[in-house]
Amino acid sequence: MIIINVKFPVKPEHADAWPQISRPFTEATRAEPGNLWFDWSRSVDDPNLYVLIEAFTDDGAEPHVTSAHFRAMQDEFPAYLSATPQIINAQIDSPGWGPMGELSVDRPG
Repeated sequence: MIIINVKFPVKPEHADAWPQISRPFTEATRAEPGNLWFDWSRSVDDPNLYVLIEAFTDDGAEPHVTSAHFRAMQDEFPAYLSATPQIINAQIDSPGWGPMGELSVDRPG
């Protein structure tokens, strides 16, 4: 699996609207056959920073970055951003999400 984390610094005047601004790209990406997840979070420390966590099958990332909606995002998003997004991506050997070993809600108290 390919896992990607991206920090998007959004201009303050667009921060509240970012979920709607990014919705077409988000929905198109989630519909891709190789997409495993594509989730946005807003920083609790900086209300102008959104973090995207996404994952693709090993052969799903290339079709994503060559898609029409990815190219449209490249053209549209810079107008809403205060700086170039920062990214971390890695190919990992994992089937996906699993329970956290260090914390369990089901553990008897």
